[in-house]
This record gives sequence, structure tokens and C-alpha cells, in this order.
Amino acid sequence: MDSIIVCSRSAAALNLKYLLEPPVYAEVTGRRGQNITLPCVLRAKPSQYRVKWSKLEPERVGPENVILVSNEKGCKPYGPLGRRASLRRAHMMDASLQLSHLQLQDDGMYRCQLVHGIEDESVVVSLWVEGVVFPYQSENGRYSFTFHEAKESCAQQDSTLASFSQLYRAWTEGLDWCNAGWLRDGTVHYPIIQPRPACGVGLLSGIRSYGAKDKKQDRFDAFCFTSQTAGYVFYVSGSFSFRQAADTCERQGARLALVGQLYAAWRFQKYDQCDGGWLSDGSVRFPISAPRERCGGIAEAGVRSFGFPDKSASLYGAYCYRQ
Repeated sequence: MDSIIVCSRSAAALNLKYLLEPPVYAEVTGRRGQNITLPCVLRAKPSQYRVKWSKLEPERVGPENVILVSNEKGCKPYGPLGRRASLRRAHMMDASLQLSHLQLQDDGMYRCQLVHGIEDESVVVSLWVEGVVFPYQSENGRYSFTFHEAKESCAQQDSTLASFSQLYRAWTEGLDWCNAGWLRDGTVHYPIIQPRPACGVGLLSGIRSYGAKDKKQDRFDAFCFTSQTAGYVFYVSGSFSFRQAADTCERQGARLALVGQLYAAWRFQKYDQCDGGWLSDGSVRFPISAPRERCGGIAEAGVRSFGFPDKSASLYGAYCYRQ
């Protein structure tokens, strides 16, 4: 599937001699598993030069995160991203970066830098992995995760800790959540659309921030981010205990769905099922794309949660995932 590229010019024109200006502030959008191209085109070639692509990591401390370095003779990849990266080379002036099999953590800002002797110039492109942010709590209750536990818990649910920009975008799309959660950079926030006493008296709607917190000592919930999956989620009706639900999925050549997989099905396949069902973490949830009174009575679409019931209770169906 082709990527979507939206370009806009900066307020002040860039003084670029060798690189074309339009890609600056470009936003390239893709979903997990797709191949995408980040644009970078030369308008002129110096006699000797090299092109260096890097990922800009605001929270990263240490060496620059280089993806690949290229000159007219060849190209050298670096790090995990480099193994999935190549230059497009559609023509002799093309230095655009191709990334294959897009992953959740690829989201962010990328720099195309042309180095000519002691001079260099660059353009920056934003890559947005289309997905969904969801709040996640431990079965032990509210505010139970250290930063590293939150990161691991998201990974176990087919997701990654969300970035601030992903949380902000989710807030603009309607995410309203009163519990604070960890983000990828080690800060803690929560998004509020409808201000209410329980979520900070006298404050306006927006992203509330607790700032950077102690990653080993402080405990909060998590905001996880996931994207489309290669498989699909389906519901099996019944009154199962947690173990019975898992066995039911296995008999159908599947397994209990992860929370991230259910959110991805709701977001990308508009999955709508008005029945509580077990998931692999022991929680019970159901996805609603067409809100109606008998499905929770809440006006907004979303994934509803019954929390973490007693696993021996034979009360719910099963949400299974098949690759």
C-alpha cells in the first residue's frame, strides 16, 4: 500500500543549496507491516558528498541513532533499523529512505543529511505509524507499574509505550482518561476532554502532565500504542472460565487475543461485539464501534472493560486471535 505524504512549508524559506526544500516537515503515514518511503531529493550534486539518514530520538542520551550512510559508490547500514533500510534511488538525484516491514517503534522524526566536506545541510521528515493509544492497568489495580513494568506490560499486549505525540493525537481524536500513565520518554501524563472534579479541579481540558518521574520508584498506569495486525480477532459465545476460554480458542486453531489485538481490530476493522469476553491477560472486555443503549449506554465508541474478574467464574465468552 502506498504511503500518504503531506508537505507544508516553514514560515521562513530554508537556505538549502543541494537538497530540495518541500520534504521539510513532511509527514509520512503508514501502518505496521507496510513498506514506506521517507522523501529526500537532491537539487544539485556537489563533487564529493555522502548522505546520512538518522532517527531523531528526543529522549535518547548518547550517540546519534544513524540508520545508514551512503555515497555514490555504496551504502552502509547501521543498527536494527539499518537492516530494514535502503535508499530508493528512483533516479540519480534520489536519496529517499525506504523502510520495510514498519514496526511500532519506527514512529518519530528522521533526518536526511547531506555532508559535503565540512559543510552539511539537512531536511527532517516525520513518520507516523497509524494506530491507537489505549490506557492499561495492572490486574493488581490502579497505579501499579514502574516505568519498566509499564514498558514490559505494553509489549506483552502487542503494543509499545506511547509517545507524547501519539497521546496528543489520541486526545484530539477523543481519548479522555482520568488516570495518569507512563509514556515512552519516562514522563507521566493523562488526557482530559471533559474537565470534572475527579480529574483536577478548575483545570481546562488538555494533556495534564506530572513531568518526568523516577522510573524505578514511582508507579502509575501505562498508555500503550498499537497498530494493525496480520491476523484477526473473533468472538466465541459461551459462559467460560478463563481456562475454558483459552482451551476454546486453542481448539479453533487460535489463542486468546491480546488487549492490543482487540484494540487494533476495533480501530482498523471497526470490530463491534456487544458481549464481554476473556482476553489473554485475564481481563474481560468488548469492542463497540456503533454505540447503543444496550451496550453500556455510553455515547462514544471504544473498548469497554469489566476489569479482571475471578478467573474461575464461568460467565463470559472468549475473544480469540488467529494469525
